[in-house]
Amino acid sequence: MTAKLSRNIRSVLSVATGLNLSSQHRRVKIWPALLAGATVTLLNTGVRRLGWQQSWELASFDSLVRLQPDAGPDPELLVVGISEADIQALGRFPISDGAIAKTLTKLQKYHPKVIGLDLYRDLPQAPGHQELRAALKAPNVVAIAKLSDSDSEGVSAPPGMPPDRVGFNDFVLDADGVVRRNLLSVSKPDKTTASSFSLQLALLYLKDRVQPRDSPVNPHQINWGKAEFVPLKSDSGGYANLDARGYQILLKYRSAVGVARQVSILQVLNGEIDPSWVKDKIVLIGTTAQSTRDVFLTPYSPVLQQNPKMPGVLLHAQMLSQILTAVLQGRSLFWVWPEWAEILWNGFWAVLGGVVAWRIGHPLRAVLVVGVAFMGLLGMSLAIFTAGGWVSLVSPALGLVLTGVGVSAYKKLYDAFHDSLTGLPNRDLFVECLGRAIANTKHHRSYLFAVLFLDLDRFKVINDSLGHLVGDELLMAVVVRLKASLSRTDTVARVGGDDFAILVRNVDAQSAVDLADRIHQALIVPFDLRGQEVFVTASIGIAVGGEPPPSPREGPEHLLRDAHTAMYRAKALGTGKYQVFDASMHDLAVERLQLETDLRMAVKRREFLLHYQPFVSLASGRIIGFEALVRWQHPLRGLISPVKFIPVAEETGAIVPLGEWVLEEACRQLRLWEGMFDFDRPLIMSVNLSGKQFAQPDLVERIQAILVTTGLSAKSLKLEITESVVMDDVESAIAVLKQMKALNVKLGIDDFGTGYSSLSYLSRFPTDTLKVDKSFVGLMEIEGEGENVAIVRTIVALAHALGMDVIAEGVETAAQLARLRAIGCEYGQGYFFAKPLPSEDATALMASEPQW
Repeated sequence: MTAKLSRNIRSVLSVATGLNLSSQHRRVKIWPALLAGATVTLLNTGVRRLGWQQSWELASFDSLVRLQPDAGPDPELLVVGISEADIQALGRFPISDGAIAKTLTKLQKYHPKVIGLDLYRDLPQAPGHQELRAALKAPNVVAIAKLSDSDSEGVSAPPGMPPDRVGFNDFVLDADGVVRRNLLSVSKPDKTTASSFSLQLALLYLKDRVQPRDSPVNPHQINWGKAEFVPLKSDSGGYANLDARGYQILLKYRSAVGVARQVSILQVLNGEIDPSWVKDKIVLIGTTAQSTRDVFLTPYSPVLQQNPKMPGVLLHAQMLSQILTAVLQGRSLFWVWPEWAEILWNGFWAVLGGVVAWRIGHPLRAVLVVGVAFMGLLGMSLAIFTAGGWVSLVSPALGLVLTGVGVSAYKKLYDAFHDSLTGLPNRDLFVECLGRAIANTKHHRSYLFAVLFLDLDRFKVINDSLGHLVGDELLMAVVVRLKASLSRTDTVARVGGDDFAILVRNVDAQSAVDLADRIHQALIVPFDLRGQEVFVTASIGIAVGGEPPPSPREGPEHLLRDAHTAMYRAKALGTGKYQVFDASMHDLAVERLQLETDLRMAVKRREFLLHYQPFVSLASGRIIGFEALVRWQHPLRGLISPVKFIPVAEETGAIVPLGEWVLEEACRQLRLWEGMFDFDRPLIMSVNLSGKQFAQPDLVERIQAILVTTGLSAKSLKLEITESVVMDDVESAIAVLKQMKALNVKLGIDDFGTGYSSLSYLSRFPTDTLKVDKSFVGLMEIEGEGENVAIVRTIVALAHALGMDVIAEGVETAAQLARLRAIGCEYGQGYFFAKPLPSEDATALMASEPQW
């Protein structure tokens, strides 16, 4: 089930990224973020149209209202409120017509411009009804009425009021009962237009200053002074399917309670107000007592601890103040964007969230940046809101977060199957792709494919010399050339540091070989990396899949393994080679793996032993020392040749503990012989040091510790190093050789003449001995005074000139021995004297005191 789910996820991934797993992969930039942003925006638009976000958008509207700076009381307005104390003092509610008439009379003495009576007076409230009717005949008084609705009957204006001084109650409640809109006018069934209470007050106040007019551009818009009144649509701002009948605008609140100066009705009746508060102002009379039903929820309600509802008279003051400020001062009314602009707005934030998630890999940093972006969204929305615009806040916030989360999850999935540097598929995705190719062979027996495993030769040298950044640039440049060499149906993946795997479809072995040739040709041209020309070759292994009869073991991992094995065989042949896999390679690889496993255990189990081959003074013919040679006594396979296991030990690092054991065991054996025999001169024990041993930073300390432990004199120990070891880093090698020489041990260069020593460096090496390679000695017998004799003669002369002695190895005949004596070589070693012997046989050989 898990494997099937993993395959399905990868299939979805290949479709979502637009990367056909059977085609060449391209490095993805940020287009998944753009695609995700567009998708989330479309979904967001659909959800918004369904109205699922409306409650959140209205809540954001309320929050933005509360965040606005307070504009302070409107100086054009005065509110005469009927408080709880007034009701108790007057003894009733509704208060009598007489009390209202007296209030109107008192106010008229101070010459108000307009008086608005926000109290229903369709029925007489004795006493004083006639007095009230007389007071209402004043031309500056506007009364309120209530239009009929589905819930209750309408409420008429006081009798005798002309239509232009009657306005209907203009409260429009949203679904949550909050007042956010102002209804300016509605059309009656008789095709006449009824104006709201606030609009009638404004019209009367501005009658002699400026009158509204129809817009010449938009028939649904009213131009009035410096303001343009644009009615709400059903989907304006954060609304969805709004009942937008009538002429509605958004209510732009000034503050929670400070929209206008407030006095009580008792203060007016008692003459306790300043006449300047009334003169040329609009005076609103209405109840402010919370016990009445004339209170409403507003955007401020959630934060008000006491009296969370706003009295109707203050709401009328809010609406009236908004109209007057817009007409007289040009203070902007609320505007909303068209739908296409809303979509672009939402899309921008959705794409931004996706880009942030895609480009910023660290989760905490991405969350921080998204948080900053959200604060930016809030700040921009507040700035637009303060300037008079209401744009959606919830939709872009959701888009920002959802796209960020979605792209982040997608990126994690993408990164799990792609290389971060090149953008190529990684090993897991390549194996999945290879598995599909294998599955195709089950349905199409003629379907063949090949896997090429490519490893860059000497890439580590480039990394170490030019740096990892240049190495990365080289890998990217190699990828470009690889893609240029492949067809659209091929797949290339990065499966290691400098390893690439290529899946080639519908090919046979010869076609795969041709592709390997094309790749080699593509890599021949040098790479220009930061002004440095770099030459690169590659070793390529090829494994062909799908050949009948299909093998039951032919799985993707097996084919990739086979191509990898063939690559190692190609690398063994030299740089820039290729090899096609065959079964024998796998057998050798298995054998080598088993050898590596057994070798690691052999070090722990001490399955090794030493053989000793004597080297002889050619002047006296007597033994003057031994070379310690390691042998492996395998419990099942018997004695294993060093030619097989030493290279494996070098590669695996097992040579370090093994070499240390050899050195200690050889020293201990020589110390044992020193106790058994009375030598005329100290016997020498020669031990080879591997390259990995020589590179140990504490090598000198280890040698000194072994000499102390075994009790062997340092003068009796000779350490041999090959030319290649000391020439890798000459200066460091000289420093180490001098430290070893300071211990008084002898130093020798092994296999001299087969490497690439520089004579200028050779004179600086503090070595005592040069060992002539047996390849030169072996041909001395049959060629007279030929080339090899001349080489050996030259080496001997060179060594003597540098104060060194010479050991010739591989001496197998008396004729070779005679020639070496003739040219002045000091020492010889080879089968002519003795083969490498176990310690017991070497002891017996010394006891016989041989002389050659």
